[in-house]
Order: sequence, then structure tokens, then C-alpha cells
Amino acid sequence: MSFSPLLRSSYILKAVKENGYTQPTPIQEKVIPLVLDRRDILAQAQTGSGKSASFVLPILELWSATRGEGKAKIKALILTPTRELTLQVAQTFETMGRNLPKTPKVVSLIGGEGISDQIYAIQQGCDILVATSGRFLDVLRKKQMNLSHLEFFVLDEADKMLDLGFAEELELILESIPEKRQNLLFSATYPPKMEMIAAKITQNPIHITIESEMPTVQSIQQRVIEVNPENRGPLLRHLLSTEKWEQVLVFMANKRASDNIAAKFRKYGFSADSFNGDLLQEDRTYVLEQFKAKKIRILFATDIAARGLDIDDITCVINFDLPRSPADYIHRIGRTGRAGKSGLAISFIGYEERDHFRLIEKRSSIKLPREQIEGFELVGTPPPRVKGPDPIKGKGKSKKDKARELAAKNAKNSGNQ
Repeated sequence: MSFSPLLRSSYILKAVKENGYTQPTPIQEKVIPLVLDRRDILAQAQTGSGKSASFVLPILELWSATRGEGKAKIKALILTPTRELTLQVAQTFETMGRNLPKTPKVVSLIGGEGISDQIYAIQQGCDILVATSGRFLDVLRKKQMNLSHLEFFVLDEADKMLDLGFAEELELILESIPEKRQNLLFSATYPPKMEMIAAKITQNPIHITIESEMPTVQSIQQRVIEVNPENRGPLLRHLLSTEKWEQVLVFMANKRASDNIAAKFRKYGFSADSFNGDLLQEDRTYVLEQFKAKKIRILFATDIAARGLDIDDITCVINFDLPRSPADYIHRIGRTGRAGKSGLAISFIGYEERDHFRLIEKRSSIKLPREQIEGFELVGTPPPRVKGPDPIKGKGKSKKDKARELAAKNAKNSGNQ
């Protein structure tokens, strides 16, 4: 199937063709007609499934058909969990709308850049606003933008936004936008809390799940290598020297670890850099561009790189440190094997990680053989299992204490977005 039965605008179809889109993915095939029919949607789509185009293309078509005269007004609001995904979605709107007789004015709002310049860009005229929720709220509080003409409200990677405290921010956002609007929610997973969020946003959405798509975890070659923690760095250097991997994304547990190991690998002569939330926005953008251009071979990153980064040529993903949740495992390994290419994902585990990786396997419906590499074998004995003490009644944190901690965490996350 081509895109021509789905889209009516010859201008958008031309942009689709120019960007090498030959046939719609399953999510695009199902979602585009429903968006054009002005239906609310709750879509479950794995990373790499082409979901961004599934809302960008129909929103552009509807916007173009109803675009009035005069100064641009905000008609679409798209919220994402990370700066990189925000910039990527904004770029997709610009690329796919460039052939329209009147091109849309797209503004992106992200942390790490001057808020005054962003407000000025909105006031100069904005049709489509793409933002991280934290920076959007920062601008909203300044009461410098008019959202009364909003027609489309999109949440992209909604489950990840929940992890960043989005549930508490949602009320403020919903109060600021018109009740009558089209709601489009996209998420890779649907925990119970997501259903509660969805119910606040939309009452009768059409649920879309792409059953026919092979789960990411089954379409990528996965390996598990047992190694002691102190040998992970030497093992990785060994693998990089013996395997013909071109672009390698290595996930680390935290920002400091990603910086330290990238510096160490550069000393060993590897083309490496780090990517994490402590970098200035211009540095984050520069590092990603260098990695995409293959001027950096190895990128050591935190989970900020696990979602939404559209890099087609990542040969291998390494879980140097395991992710905290099975859902994050799926998102991490989904950075490879994109655009129909083969992919490889390798996880390093020691005695301490065995139970956690078994949980990841169970939740991801996979079972992987354990490997050991000659010269880097797992040595020692497993630590004895120690049962934790029984909980003491009345010693847990009060609801008020928990609420204070959550508020502090959300304030910090908002500042980092």
C-alpha cells in the first residue's frame, strides 16, 4: 500500500516521497485515516514503528485545509518527554510541510535554551508548538501565549512522561487548553496509571494496538555475556577491537559514569563521547550530529537516549549497566535494528544482576543463553541471598512526606527538561 490512498494533499505526498517513504507502516496505516476523521486515539506503538509520521502527516493536512488568514495561531500542541524528541518531531513537521502553499510556523520549547527567545518566537506567530512538558509549563506560567485556538493535543511517549512526574503537571496543562479538541496519545506501554491519565484527557478514544508487528525484543539478535563488573570495560574494548561494529550505543547507569568511561576510551584511542542530561543543549545537539555523521563510533549514554532518537545506523546496543525496568530494556535495544536493518543488543551481567535480568526476560517473554568470553570469564561465587527484614508497622514514610518528596522530584525534573 502507498500513501496516496491515505493522504489527499499532493504537497504532503510529494514531501513523503522526497523523504524516501514508500509505504506506510502498520501504525501509520491505521492511525492516519482516524486522525483525518477527527477521532481521538490511544495508540500503543513500539519505538521505531513510525508513529511520529502517523500524527504529523494528517495534522499537517487538516491544518493546511483550514489555515485562515492573518497571524499564525497555535493549532497543535505536541508534548514529548525529552529535548531530542521535541526537536525531532518539530523537524518532521517542518520537513513534511515544506511543500505546502503556506508553510507552518513550528516552534519548539525545550530546556537549556533561552526562554525569552522562545516566547518571542511564539508571539511572532506559531501554528504548531512542540515542547517538553517542563518547559511548556514554564512558558505557560508567564501567560505569554494564546492557546484558545488549539485543535490538536498530542502526547508522544506518554508512558515515559509519567516517569517524569507528568501526572501532576497534567491538570495545569488541561486547564490551559480548550475542552473541545482532538486528543492523540501514543505510548509503548500502558501501565494502569496510563489508563487513568488517558481518562482525564479523552472520554471515548479509539484504541490502536499493532498486533501484527513483531515485538522489538524478538526482531533483534540479543546476547547476554556474564562478566565481573571490573572487567566490563576491558571486555567492551576487546569486543570493539574484534567485531566489525560501525556505530555502537552503550547505555550507562548514570551521567558521571558515561562521562568517565567515554574519557577513558578516548585515551585508548577509540572515537567515543558521552551523551547525558548534564550537557548543555548545544553540546547535546552537537554530539548527536557527530554520532549520526559517524564521526563518533561509540556513544556512552544514559537512558535519555533510550527513546525517540531517530538514528537508523546503530549497529549494536550494549547494556553496560542494566536498565531499571523491562520496559526500558525494550526501548534501549529498540535503538538498533531500525528501518528494516538487522540489529544486535548485548547485555553485561554479573552475579548481582542475574535475578534482575531474569525478571527482564520474564516480562519481555524472552529466554537468552548466557555466554562467557575467553579471558573475561565470570569468576568468584554468587553472594548469598539475604532475606530483608519484615516491615515495621508505623515506620514507613507518611503520605505527606511522600508528597513532599514527589513535589521536589518533579520540580527538579521540570528544570532538567
